[in-house]
Amino acid sequence: MKRSSQELLASQPKKPKVSSDPQTDGEPNEWSRVEKRKAKKARKIDAKHEALVPRFLYVNGEIVKRRDAIHIDDVRDLVLHIIADAPPPNWAKVENARSIQRVVVLLVPGILPSFLCLPPLPTSATANPNIPLTIPLPSESHTPIPFIASTFSHACPTRAPGDQTRMYSVLGAFFQGPVSSEEKRKRIEARLASERAAGKDPSLYVLTLQEMIENDYPIPSYMADVFEKPPGWVETPRSEHDSILSIPAKRPRVYAVDCEMCMTEDGKELARVCVIEYESDIVVYDKLVKPSKPVTDYLTRWSGITEAHLATATTTLSDVQAHLLTILSPPGGPTSVLVGHSLESDLKALRLCHPLCIDTALAYHHPRGRPLKPGLAWLTKKWCHREIQTRGEGGHDPEEDARACVDLLRLKVQNGAGFGEFKTDYESIFDRMSRASGRGGPGSVKSAVVDLGNPTAMHGARANTSLGCTTDEEVLERLIQTVPAHEFTFGRFMGLADVLGWVTPKSTTDAPAPPKPFVEPTPEALLAAQTKLNSHLTTLYASLPPRTAVVVFTGHSDPRHMSALNARKSAFEGAIRSGKKAEEMDRSEWWTAADGRELEEEVARAKRGLLFLGIK
Repeated sequence: MKRSSQELLASQPKKPKVSSDPQTDGEPNEWSRVEKRKAKKARKIDAKHEALVPRFLYVNGEIVKRRDAIHIDDVRDLVLHIIADAPPPNWAKVENARSIQRVVVLLVPGILPSFLCLPPLPTSATANPNIPLTIPLPSESHTPIPFIASTFSHACPTRAPGDQTRMYSVLGAFFQGPVSSEEKRKRIEARLASERAAGKDPSLYVLTLQEMIENDYPIPSYMADVFEKPPGWVETPRSEHDSILSIPAKRPRVYAVDCEMCMTEDGKELARVCVIEYESDIVVYDKLVKPSKPVTDYLTRWSGITEAHLATATTTLSDVQAHLLTILSPPGGPTSVLVGHSLESDLKALRLCHPLCIDTALAYHHPRGRPLKPGLAWLTKKWCHREIQTRGEGGHDPEEDARACVDLLRLKVQNGAGFGEFKTDYESIFDRMSRASGRGGPGSVKSAVVDLGNPTAMHGARANTSLGCTTDEEVLERLIQTVPAHEFTFGRFMGLADVLGWVTPKSTTDAPAPPKPFVEPTPEALLAAQTKLNSHLTTLYASLPPRTAVVVFTGHSDPRHMSALNARKSAFEGAIRSGKKAEEMDRSEWWTAADGRELEEEVARAKRGLLFLGIK
C-alpha cells in the first residue's frame, strides 16, 4: 500500500519478548538490589525502544525555505544523527531513532528521474524544485527499477558540492565533515601543546605507520606485513641507530626527492630523479634514468623528458636504488628521512620501501579539507609566494619540485605544526562515530566500507572494515556478509553509471583523461543494466536485518557535458599560459563568455541527484 505524501514509514517489526530474571528477586544485599533495579530499568528502556517503530518523515515546511536542494553533507549529518548522537536535521525527522539497529548507505549513480517515471524538476516560479517527489507505484508505471518504487515512497532532490564551474567529490562531502566546537577546542589545545614541545626538528613531521597505510605507501617488511615487494623492489634496511632519533646529536639527515616518469611497454618507468639535502639546499643526486623497456610515450608535457634526454642515459633503476640506499642508510648514523609531495608516488617509481617519510601533501591542508590533497604548485604559490611548474608544454622540473618541498618543510618547522592548516577543521565520519556516547559508549559503533577499487587508501581508511571489490556482484556479496556485524555500512554500485558512460577510466599518466565520446547505450544494454541493479538492490534488501535504515542516494546526474566543457576550458587556458595567442588558435578551441555560461548551466544540471530513505 502506498504511504502518505509526507511520510516514509517502516514496516511493523515483531514485538520483542522481554524476560525477567527470577534469581534477582528477593536479593538480600542492598547493593545488589540497587544494581538489580538499574538493570531492570535499562531492560525496560531497551524493551520500550524495541517496541517503537522507527520511520522517516520529510519536513517540507523547512525544505521550502532552503535556497538549494538537500546537500550531500545534509545526508551525512542525518546518518550521524541516527548512529552517532549528532543533532537532528531540520529537513527530516527520524521518529524513534534509537530503535534503528544499523544504517546501510548506498551510493548508486545513474538512477535518473525518468527511470522512475518521475516528472522533470519544475521550472515555474511558483513550484519548488526541492520538495520530495512521490514515486509512482510499480503497478502505476513501467519503471525498469521497480525495487525503488516498491520500497520508497518519495525521491528527495539533492545537490552535489561544488562551485559555479566545478562539481566536487560526492564521496568527499559524505565522508568528511567539520568537527564540533568541543572537538575543535581539544584539537587547538593539543596543537598548541605539540608546538610548544616540537622544537625545530623536521623528523617530528614523519608519517606514522597508520598514515602511510592509509595513503597507500609501500611499507618496509619490518614495519608491518602489509606490502609484498614485487621483483625489482628494495627496502631501506632497519638501522640500529633509529632508536636515537630523539637525541639532537643523532638527528637524521633529511632529503627531498622528486621523480619523473615516462611510459614504456610495461607501463610507467622512472626517467629522472633529483635529490636535495634539506640543511644545505644542495642537489646531491640528479640522474636521467634509462628505462628497461622501450619508451612508448615520454609524457613530455608533464615529465619534461624528451627522446634526446634519454638517448645518452646509462643509469638504470638498480643503479639509482643502490645509490639512494647509501644516502638513506648511512653507516654509523640513523636512517635518513625522505620528504616529497605525494611521496608514495615517488617511492613507487623508485620501487623503494622507506620507513621515514614526510609528505607535504599531508603536512599542509587543502582549503576544502581532507581527503582532498593540495597540489604542489598551489602550495608553493600560497605559502612560498612563488610559482613553479610554469613551463607549459615543457613539463615539470624535478629539481624545482624537490626544492619546493624543502622550502615548504622549512616553513612548517619554523612556524609550527599549525602552519599551512586552515581554520575549519574536518574529520572523517568514522572518527565522529568512534566518539559516539550512545549505543554502548565510545568505540561501540562498528563501521564498514564495501566499494570498488581500494577504499582503504581513500574514504574507507578509518573504517573498522574496508573491503575492495572489482564488480558490483562482488560488492553485493560482501555487503550481505558485512552488514550484520556493523552498525554502519557503506556500499556503492557503479554498473548502471558505467553503462551510461559516466565512469571515466583512471588515467595511466599524470594527465587528466580526456572525456569519452558521448555514446549512448542501446536500449537493450540500458535495460540489462537497470534489471541487474534492481536485482542487486532487491537481494541486498531481503538480506538486511530488521530495524535497518536504508539510505540510497545517486550523488549527481550526467557529468559528461560538464567534463567536456571543463576540458576545453583547461586546454584553452593552458595554451594561453604557455604563450600562445588566441589568434593563433582555431576558433573552435577558443573559450568565450557564452561557453562560460553554458558551463555553469551544465554544472548546475550535473549536481542534481536523488535521495531515498526507508527502514527495513
